[in-house]
Amino acid sequence: MATVKIFTTTTCPYCKLEKVYLDSKGIKYENVFVDHDEEAAKKMIEESGQMGVPFTEITKDEGTIVRILGFDKGKINEALGITG
Repeated sequence: MATVKIFTTTTCPYCKLEKVYLDSKGIKYENVFVDHDEEAAKKMIEESGQMGVPFTEITKDEGTIVRILGFDKGKINEALGITG
């Protein structure tokens, strides 16, 4: 099963929407609050090239990593094989 890591802030409304969506689909994820963890914020900026959240990393079973900037339901569904 793929692993999901979401880089978020405590005040981001789109981050909250993404987490509610994943919860509704029964998808487990690691939530990283970059406004409370400077090292995680640096890692996110290195991986994404910018400071926007949510930034999601989905590591598939075969090891490929899908990186998604913003709450993009279509890209999340595609990466995780979710229909509807």
